[in-house]
Amino acid sequence: MVEKEVTIKNRAGIHARPATLIVNTAGKFSSQIYLQKEDEKINAKSIMGIITLGAGYNTVLKIIAEGEDEKEAVEALADLFERKFEEE
Repeated sequence: MVEKEVTIKNRAGIHARPATLIVNTAGKFSSQIYLQKEDEKINAKSIMGIITLGAGYNTVLKIIAEGEDEKEAVEALADLFERKFEEE
């Protein structure tokens, strides 16, 4: 299992467009991938789960992946957060 903390840096937080990018990126990997906000843990391949997470600007999330491509999955998702979902 691989885990990495990320901070939401884009001002709008996670809305429909970033959620779609997360789901599309996570879907490229066979590993189980989750996003965790405090005690709430959701499937990163579920658009509804991501949107209902209610993650706004400066929220810290943990990316958790388990499977054969877990390291690559975490790095790909962390890169999306680092690039502010290409919104700024």
